[in-house]
Amino acid sequence: MSKSPPAPPSLEVLRKEIDAIDDQVHRLLMARGDIIDRLISVKQTQEVGSAFRPAREADMMRRLVQRHRGILPLDTVESIWRVIISTFTYVQAPFSVHADLSLGESAMRDSARFHFGFTVPYAAHFSAPAAVEAVAKSKGDLALVSATSSRTPWWIALEADGAPKIIARLPFIERADHPAALPVFVVSRVADSAMVTEVEMWSVRVSGWNAQVARALSPLAEIVAVPDAAFDGAALLVSVAGAENLDRIKSALIAAGASVRSSALVGSHARRYTVTPNGSAK
Repeated sequence: MSKSPPAPPSLEVLRKEIDAIDDQVHRLLMARGDIIDRLISVKQTQEVGSAFRPAREADMMRRLVQRHRGILPLDTVESIWRVIISTFTYVQAPFSVHADLSLGESAMRDSARFHFGFTVPYAAHFSAPAAVEAVAKSKGDLALVSATSSRTPWWIALEADGAPKIIARLPFIERADHPAALPVFVVSRVADSAMVTEVEMWSVRVSGWNAQVARALSPLAEIVAVPDAAFDGAALLVSVAGAENLDRIKSALIAAGASVRSSALVGSHARRYTVTPNGSAK
């Protein structure tokens, strides 16, 4: 005679299991805080400026996607981790986020809150140069500016030695339905050892810029271009990744009829990490 299947656990039992897990999560967060407290003493973080570590954060977010499974949406997990990382970074060395609202307020605010939470102070600016200037005058603040278009060549201010640099491109995990999908660059002043250099960002000033030159360059690199009427040219922010190199891009510019007036490295960031709708990376 076969045995009947065991009765499912009661709601009370399941809720007690959830409560136990919640307690563990809270204890682990407090334990993480204890480690950060010791880290502050060991590294004397308060004396070296920004505690932001773009290379480490990009690696953490990639590993998050690779191990995630189950019914909990990836959006929720990413948001929780971003708040945890950003808040503990702020605890190590307080900083503010300066956001450029010139191309739209709501999407930029969503990006800032999704990636940095509500504990980190938020400062609004009405131009990218103003946001970058605020960071240049700070000890370790961050600026968020559009990664796809611009009304002004704000990146020229990053060319000088000792100036802030582009250190990240957000979101770390890209997907079509991302709740904070606006592509933004993060500008700050951090230690060279903290940088991730998979994609280099170059400021390139050219003469003879036109639609034909832009078309010739588009297959080689991502570009933000601001026309410069004074020199019949443009200021370009060029992303150089993988086998691509700046010399190849310069050669393409010259072949298309433009001339390169100057070039300067203005930062770097992690390679774009895209996730398909089913959650797999590509």
